[in-house]
Amino acid sequence: MKAGIAVLEFFRNIGIDRIFGIPAGSVNVLFDGMNDYEDILPIITKHEGAAGYMAAGFAKYSGGPAVAIGSSGPGAMNLVTPAANAMREQLPVLFLTGSVPTSTVGMNASQELEAASVFAPVTKYSKLVGRGDELVKEIAKALEIAMSGVPGPVHIAMPLDVQMTDIDPSIIPVAVRPARIKADTAAAGQAARELKSRNAGLIFCGQGARGMVSEVMRLSELLGWPVVSTPVAKGLFKDAHPNFAGVYGFAGNESTGRLIQDGDFDTLLVIGSSLGETATSNYSTALAKDRFVIQFDRDETVFGRKYPADLPVLGDLTDTLPVVLRELKMLGTREKPVSVPYNPERLSPGAAYTTKNVVLKLQQLLPENTRYAVDITETEAYVIHDLSVLSPDAFDINVHFGAMGSGLSVGMAAKMADPERPTVIITGDGCFHMHGMEILTAKEYGVPVLFIVMNNARLGLVYHGHSLQFKRAHKTFSTQPMNFTKMAEALEIPAARVESMEDLNGETISKLMSTDGPALLEIVLTDDNPPPMGDRVKFLAGFAE
Repeated sequence: MKAGIAVLEFFRNIGIDRIFGIPAGSVNVLFDGMNDYEDILPIITKHEGAAGYMAAGFAKYSGGPAVAIGSSGPGAMNLVTPAANAMREQLPVLFLTGSVPTSTVGMNASQELEAASVFAPVTKYSKLVGRGDELVKEIAKALEIAMSGVPGPVHIAMPLDVQMTDIDPSIIPVAVRPARIKADTAAAGQAARELKSRNAGLIFCGQGARGMVSEVMRLSELLGWPVVSTPVAKGLFKDAHPNFAGVYGFAGNESTGRLIQDGDFDTLLVIGSSLGETATSNYSTALAKDRFVIQFDRDETVFGRKYPADLPVLGDLTDTLPVVLRELKMLGTREKPVSVPYNPERLSPGAAYTTKNVVLKLQQLLPENTRYAVDITETEAYVIHDLSVLSPDAFDINVHFGAMGSGLSVGMAAKMADPERPTVIITGDGCFHMHGMEILTAKEYGVPVLFIVMNNARLGLVYHGHSLQFKRAHKTFSTQPMNFTKMAEALEIPAARVESMEDLNGETISKLMSTDGPALLEIVLTDDNPPPMGDRVKFLAGFAE
């Protein structure tokens, strides 16, 4: 058996049923082999970058590892940004890249690149495999690393001659056994006792709280402490819950900012947040000032990175939070009411044709359980600031890494992983210019997701950022106007074009959402109102002073 085919056999053994990528000469052994592995579907994208983002999204919403593959040289380079994205989101993605034959290394071979060192800074493990009998073993090792401890991406470079080497099939692993982080249960118990003794506190949650929302809210009810989320955790906590106090950080709620700035809390309980720039309103000192900080995380490197961690608790939240809840119960803790200055009332759209009113009306017209994949566009600020969380895990917003066009692919992958849930992608014309042709991939694979393109014929966040910071914006930030509806129609994809609030109606939305493949809704709108970005511009301006 060829070593490359052994890789497919291994994937079948561990349940990997799709590979995202683009075929090319240096990886053709695997792509040809998939003809004989009908239970492994190649998802052929239009760009390797999109393949990497899709793999990351699939890993997030399927709960397991995912695989992206690209050629040597340029294909590998196109996967580097998605690898960095997966690293920031702690997602177990295996990036496979082809490599020139070992006998031609250093001879200016076509598409030659020493990719292992390129991927090393943005992965947990990156290696060039030099022998055929090592390939499947190294891939198994890499996946084990990806899934162990703090999850993250890994990379294996596969020379073409290595893939072609005949090997003994008996060496193919049958399983991957990732290692769990050893939870510091003693510190978790200490944290419970500390929490019990404190007068008042605030629970600050990042995306690490995904899957543990009920435990977080139970803790909030026992302590009588409000819960605040970061922008990337938008969607985890329903706004209607009486203990939820809104979003803090980039595009966060003003009342939440006042709560953190002026609230009489002596304790800050951080759960699953690395306390980065967008989460902390540009590293605001008000967050932890004069407060005892207890921080729960599976990544020990986040403790004390920017803010003090008076009591760090290391471990997966599935291990540590139950310890805290049991200890509080043993200590006789009883539920306490929470009073927070946050109005959870759902906003209603006004009559003016603005971005805010459009996103509010869209949410009115779309199913309540819709999942929104939000791209890096000025619209994301309105989604974070104004849209209500009506169902669990409602939003995917990767504002902390900010890769334009990534939301397009993540939304498609989310629908693949969770096909029963209505899924909508909110993107801008700038992002669509980068990765918009993946709508054709969605058509080819029958992925029924609605692409909403906010078309203002300019790089909106850049335009508004410059207008606010420098009081002017360069004319080149505007782009050639384009009719995305006609483009979709040329691809035989259902589409509609909106140019007023009246055009945005239930009949149009219902028709687009009822297709058995992708559809596109183009919203032509140039809104000169500054988006609710919070103090982002002030932060950038501070470096220019």
